[in-house]
Parts: sequence; structure tokens; C-alpha cells
Amino acid sequence: MEWNAETLQYLSQCFLHTLSPQPEPRRRAESSLSEAADRPNYGLAVLRLVAEPSVDEQIRQAAAVNFKNHLKTRWVPSNDPNAGSTFSPILDPEKDQIKALIVSLMLSSTSRIQSQLSEALAVIGKHDFPKSWPTLLPELISNLQKAAQSSDYASINGILGTANSIFKKFRYQYKTNDLFIDLKYCLDNFAAPLLEIFLKTASLIDSTAAAPGGGSLVTLRPLFESQRLCCRIFFSLNFQELPEFFEDHMREWMGEFRKYLTTNYPSVESSSDGLALVDELRAAVCENISLYMEKNEEEFQGYLNEFASAVWSLLTNVSQSSSRDKLAVTAMKFLTTVSTSVHHTLFAAEGVLQQICQSIVIPNVRLRDEDEELFEMNYIEFIRRDMEGSDLDTRRRIACELLKGIATNYKKQVIDIVSVQIQNLLSSFATNPSANWKDKDCAIYLVVSLATKKAGGTSVSTDLVDVQSFFLSVIVPELQSQDVNGFPMLKAGSLKFFTTFRGLIQKPVAFQLFPDLVRFLGAESNVVHSYAASCIEKLLLVKDEGGKARYTSADITPFVPALMNNLFNALKFPESEENQYIMKCILRVLAVADISSEIAGPCIVGLTSILNEVCKNPKNPIFNHYLFESVAILVRRACERDGSLITAFEARLFPSLQTILATDVTEFLPYAFQLLAQLVELNKPPISPSYMQIFVLLLSPDSWRRSSNVPALVRLLQAFLQKAPHEVNQEGRLTQVLGIFNMLVSSGSTDEQGFYVLNTVIENLEYGVISPYMGNIWNVLFMRLQNNRTVKFQKSLVIFMSLFLVKHGAQNLVDTMNAVQANIFLVILEQFWIPNLKLITGVIELKLTAVASTRLICESPVLLDAAAARVWGKMLDSIVTLLSRPEQDRVEEEPEMPDIAENVGYTATFVKLYNAGKKEDDPLTDVKDPKQFLVASLAKLSAVTPGRYPQMINENLEPANQTALLQLCTAYNCQIV
Repeated sequence: MEWNAETLQYLSQCFLHTLSPQPEPRRRAESSLSEAADRPNYGLAVLRLVAEPSVDEQIRQAAAVNFKNHLKTRWVPSNDPNAGSTFSPILDPEKDQIKALIVSLMLSSTSRIQSQLSEALAVIGKHDFPKSWPTLLPELISNLQKAAQSSDYASINGILGTANSIFKKFRYQYKTNDLFIDLKYCLDNFAAPLLEIFLKTASLIDSTAAAPGGGSLVTLRPLFESQRLCCRIFFSLNFQELPEFFEDHMREWMGEFRKYLTTNYPSVESSSDGLALVDELRAAVCENISLYMEKNEEEFQGYLNEFASAVWSLLTNVSQSSSRDKLAVTAMKFLTTVSTSVHHTLFAAEGVLQQICQSIVIPNVRLRDEDEELFEMNYIEFIRRDMEGSDLDTRRRIACELLKGIATNYKKQVIDIVSVQIQNLLSSFATNPSANWKDKDCAIYLVVSLATKKAGGTSVSTDLVDVQSFFLSVIVPELQSQDVNGFPMLKAGSLKFFTTFRGLIQKPVAFQLFPDLVRFLGAESNVVHSYAASCIEKLLLVKDEGGKARYTSADITPFVPALMNNLFNALKFPESEENQYIMKCILRVLAVADISSEIAGPCIVGLTSILNEVCKNPKNPIFNHYLFESVAILVRRACERDGSLITAFEARLFPSLQTILATDVTEFLPYAFQLLAQLVELNKPPISPSYMQIFVLLLSPDSWRRSSNVPALVRLLQAFLQKAPHEVNQEGRLTQVLGIFNMLVSSGSTDEQGFYVLNTVIENLEYGVISPYMGNIWNVLFMRLQNNRTVKFQKSLVIFMSLFLVKHGAQNLVDTMNAVQANIFLVILEQFWIPNLKLITGVIELKLTAVASTRLICESPVLLDAAAARVWGKMLDSIVTLLSRPEQDRVEEEPEMPDIAENVGYTATFVKLYNAGKKEDDPLTDVKDPKQFLVASLAKLSAVTPGRYPQMINENLEPANQTALLQLCTAYNCQIV
């Protein structure tokens, strides 16, 4: 794309139309720009348009956004297989021109355009800086120094913002030589100019604040923003380790840091905007001193006392306003870090812990108006923070983390102080429950949050209170309250307590409250009915010593009709239509309770009506997964108990599944195929015509185009092959099935699925049916072996050959292979079967391959021939390795790289339904122990020609395997003579 007046006009018009409120011209303009973006020098042309002062500011801003997005997709095109369509990359000559123009253009732009170009510059920097863009840092430093001389803070902040973006790469990265080379380059060049501008700006803030009136927000805003950016760059450059320059100049940095934590700026902080500005700088300072506390404790210790005092003082004065949350959280994190360090003695002085608890912890744990608002207006976010532990950056959680930190070294003192606080809060509640309910909530929250979880388990404990008596006196009255809608936050806290300490609550006490939990499912508050559902679900998972479930089907079955009714009704509350906590509870109840036809009927009606609704617009993948798992477990458990229910389930489910197939609900297709497979397996032959229609659809190549559907389609195809083997051999269906196998096995990403299809064919069809096709099957497998040999494929081939042998005999295996190419069987045996046999894993697969290999060496004339003695010995060596050594000693499999090219394009992911899983069939139910089978077969064989086999064993087996074989013979009282 050449830069001329026509290009300027064309692009200006396009960007103008992208701002149009009318959809048609907007879509046309977006389409034109999308086409133009593939032409060389498009990015450069857009950048030049951004630089054109004669063009309207709005158009230039739209162009700047487009330029940034253009760079994101094309500077380094994505290799991500799920990234969708691939973009033609920006060529090197165009890249060089963009890099030459962008810094000066960014600095001369208005603030809105500057921010877009700064982000674009960071995109380039992420990939090219510093090695492929050595001029960037010198150019930024030169411009920074010029801007500093004229106190041009628009430019200074543009440069610092860009530097902040490109230096972020040094945070949270593994230490590598390349990273340290880049970091040293940045430190050598930027550390001194950074300190220079930081001190200059600090001096300007001091003089402005000291002047009469203290300086206006307009004057001070760019200065505070500049200091915040300097602090963030400080964080990046110090993240990996303490650089020498920063150690040498620690006094200057720390002096300014402390000043911002201890100084007030009334002229700025009088407005909420100004207060937020100063707080952002203070929060950045707190992150920096926390970093030094964690990583450079020894060098930092001289400054620690004054910072601890400054942060403490700051925290006692930070209001409860949500706008100050970040500052409060970062400040408390700093104190938490100090509390667990060797300098924890700062907290040992008389009255310090008491003051922290009263002045910092309790005020930050108490509910605020913002918490109540979130509880009512956005229950999902409230639960995410409160119940699921993603609230590590909320004041409530961090205040409790601070207490936990202090308790590391002062456990008894913390317990004593907090226990008294809890009693005080509960006494306050008792004096006036309706006015002081937040005190009780605060007490419950403290107990729950300070509980300690046992490593690797779900059980929790606490030394703060006696859980049983606290539960009975504080929690039970809330749970037995007849008004499920009164004081909902208190009810939610009580339900959370019950859920957290469920393992410590004795069964008779907990079980007495079960009807109350069922009642709370009817609460109008989304949080309360979600917590009630979660509590029931988690209770049903509790295990006693020895892993035995505490609550059995006998316990809960009497409650199930009312429980399921209330759960389905809870899904009718506004905003809870796709409530994942309710659906997970439905799933858990169906997994535990006895599913009689009286329960199954209403449940399948409820689940299918929900399914029909979510099909219209799938939104919540977690809810949807629990929904399909609930259907699968209901079908499985109800039909295991009463086979006559299958017809009723089919009548309810078929319309829903047909809707998914007919309207191509992409997200649900893998689920639908897995449920259909489950239904097919529950049927007794002959299969009904409605299923056979699906079978015809299944055999169409179009069905297999989406890779996300493949595992579920294979599962369904296996079900048909098992249940309708006679129908498979009609109307050319077997040819179609083998065509699917051929397609799947040819690709590295689906070859395992191809073998699942082939193995099911071999297992379920008579030899006379499959023998005409065996030549083609071997040809396909040998071709793949020749072109793309992977460990996974070779193992799957060994399993397939073993299955063929046990189902249709060793002679048929040898003959069909050799019919493709003379004597290929021995070549395959020596090059692939023997070396890969020892890599087989899985109980059924191990037994199958060991028994098949044993039969081969003990029954097949090819291997019993004297000329094959060496191969016979090597095969036995591999069998003994497989049976005598643990998996970790024989399997050293390199992870294989997926073939990216095969997966290009968007794919919804396959998610397996645990409750619709295929039962693993054992093709060798008559063989109980493959080790015994081996030595008994060898003993029988050797008895025919005594003396021959001990010599072959001695010559071909590794010494360790000779010993192992002897031990097996002794163990099973068999002798090889």
C-alpha cells in the first residue's frame, strides 16, 4: 500500500465509517480495512495517517486503535492451533520503518493517541526488544532527558509508560541467561536516568506542595503519575535480584518511598480523584518495599522499622471506602511479609498485637456497604471471592492472612486476643441482634478464615473456638430460623461455617439439620440458596476413617423428593437459572440416593426441560457440564435398578438430543454423542430404527470434520459395533466404518481413536466377516508405520495385534500379515512388537499383550521353528520385562509434540462425561493371572522337547530377567525343562 493522497483519503473515509452508528456502513468499512490489512505496508500507512495533523482527531484515534490491533496479530503471527485464521505477517522492511517512526510520533501525540501508540510500541518491544531493536532504549532515554529539561510531563509519562510496559517482561519469569543479559542491558542504560527523573519529580512535588495553597490537582496529577510509573519500573528492574546500582542508591529511593507513605497532600486528597491518585502511588511503594522485604531482607533491614511504623500508621487511618482497597491490601501484605520474617519481633512489644487486631484486622473484616451491594447485585462474584478463595486481594481475606502471618510466631497470643474479640462481637450481637448482626457475621468470618486446612486433605481445624459448641450455640440458631429470607448475609455465613467444618460436626447433629438445609434452598437470596446447595453437596462427600462415606443412600433417600423439588425450584429464581452450585448438588444427590422410578420420572422431566432451555444459548460451561453429568448418572443408576425405564428416558431425551444435532449446538455435540452411546449400550438387540438413523448419520464423513467431536463419536460408534454387529455387515456399513478408522489412524492427533474403532470391530465381528478387509487394514497400518512412527502408535499397534491374536488365533494373524508382504510378520515382530511390548501400561492392556505374546511363542509354528530361536528368546525377554518390572522402571516415554498443522482452526474442546464412560471390557476373562499363564505355558512347551528351551533362555534373556523368570517358576511351582 503506497502512501499518497488517495491512500490518506481512502483510509480516512474507512475509519470515519467505523465510527458510524449505522451497522451497514460500519460493517462495510471494517470489511474494507480487513482486506487492506493483508497488503504490504498497511500498518505503515495507518501509522502515517495517525501522524497527519490535518485529519480529524477521532479518525486518528480510531486509526491508532486499529494500528495497535494490527500489530498484535501480525508482528509475530500466532502458531496457536486454536487462534483461528492466520494473518500474513508484517515484512521486515515495513517493521524497520515503523520502529523508526513510532517513538517520536507517540511523544508528539495527544494523550489518547499516545496511550494507544504506547501499547503498540510495547507489542513490538515484547518481541524485538532489545536484540532486534537496539535503538529503542537510547531513543527513549534521549527523549526522556529532553522532556525532563523542559518539565514536559506529557512526554515524560509517555516514555515512562512505554518503559514500564517493555520492562514488565522481567517480572515473574524463570531466571535464564538470556533474561539476565537483557536485564543487565536495561539496568546499565536506564537505572541512572530513572533515578534522575524520580528525584527531579520528587523535588517538584515537594516545592509545589509547600507553596501557598499546596498546589492544584491539575498541577500535581502528572507528577504523581510520573512517580507511580517510576515505582512500577523499579519493581520490574528489581524483581529478579537486587541490582548493584539500586543497592548503591537505596537511601535515595527509600527516603522518597517513606515520604509518600507518611506525607499528606490536602490540596490533592480533598477530592476522591486526587486521593485515588496519591493512593495508587502509595500502593506501588508498598509493593516495592514488600519485594525488598521478601527478596533483599538483609539489605533492607536498616529501613524496616520506619517502614513498618509508616505502614501501620497508614492502615489505621485508611477509610473503609472501596476506592482505597488496593492501598489497604498492599499495606497489609507488607506487614504480613514482615510478620513471617526473622524481624517478626517488631510485633512482640506490649499491646502491639492487640492494636493490630482492634485497629486493622477487625475494621477490615467487618462487612461494608460495598459487600452488601455485591451480595445482592452480583452473587456469582460474591461467591467467587467468599467461598472459592479467589478473594486473596480483598480486605477481609488479607486482614485474616495478616493474623495468620503473625500467628506463625505468636500463636497463643493471637488465639487469646482473637478469641476475646469473637466473644465481644457475639455479646454485642446478643444485646441487639437486629442492629448488631454484622458483629456476629464478623465473628463467624474470623473463625472460618483462620481455620487451618490439613495438607492434601479437605479436613480443617481451629484453635480459636470449640467447633461443636460454637456450632450449636452460634450457627444452629441461624440455620433453624424459620425465616429463610431474614438477615441473608448472616445465613450465608452460617451455611459457609457448616460447609467448612462439615467433617468435625457429628453426624447426628448435622443430620438433624438436613431438613433445614433443604428449606434454605427456597431462600430468595441467590447466595443463600447457592450456599445451601453447596453445603448439601459437600456433606455427601464427607468420609470417615477408612474412606467410608459418612452419609449413605439410606440416610438421604427419605429426603430426596422434597430435596429434588426444592433444587429444581431454586433454578427458577431470577439469575439462578444456570446456577452451577445447584446443578452440582443435583448431580451429587443423584450419585448417592436410591433412584426409584418415582424419583427418576420428575428428575428426567426437570433436567430435559433445563437442557432444552440452555440449548437456545449456552452460556455457563460449568453448569452445562454438571447438567449433562446429571442426565448421565440418572440414566445409568436408574436403568441399572429398573431396565424398564430406558423407554421413558428415550422418549424424554431423544427430542433434546435431536435438537442439538439438528441445530448444530457446537458446545453440546460431544455431550449428545456420549449420552447416545450410553443409551445404545443400555439397549438389547435388535436396535430400534430411531437409533439406526443416528448410525447412518454417524457413518457420514461430514460428522467427523470437527476434531472436538471425534472422541465422543468414536465412543458412540463403539456402542453400535458392540450392540449391532449384524447391522454393521449390511449395506456397506463395514466399509464406511473402516474408512473412518483409516481417516483417524492416519493422523497423529487421532490415531489412538482409530485403534479404538478397529479394536471394537475385531472384538465384535466374526472372522469370516472381517477377513476380506484385513489386507487393506494392514496396508493402512504399515503405511503409517513407515511414514510417521510414534511410540504411541507402536504401542497401539502391539495392543491391536494382541487382540487379533486372542480373538482370531495366531495363525490368522501371521497369514493375513504375510499376505500383504512375504515374511513381514517376523520383521514387524522383531522391529516393533518386541521393543514396544515392555512399554505397555494399563491393567487390561498389560494382561492382553502378555497373554497374546505368550501364546505366540508357545503355539505359533513360525516362532517354534529352530531358525527363529533368537527372536523367540528376545520375545520372552520382553514378556518377562513387562511382567516383572514396575511401570516406572520400564517406561521412559518422551512426550510427543502434537502435529500442529492438523489442528488449525477453532475447535470446541471435548469434555468427557465421567458418568457416561465406557466400561472397559476384558477380552481374556478366562485368564486370571498373566504371570501364571506364562510359566505354565512355558512348562508345557518345554516338556515336549526337554533341554531345548533352558539353553535358548540362557542365550537370549538378560541376567535380571533370567532371575525373574526363575522366581516366577518357583512361585507358581512350574518347571522349564
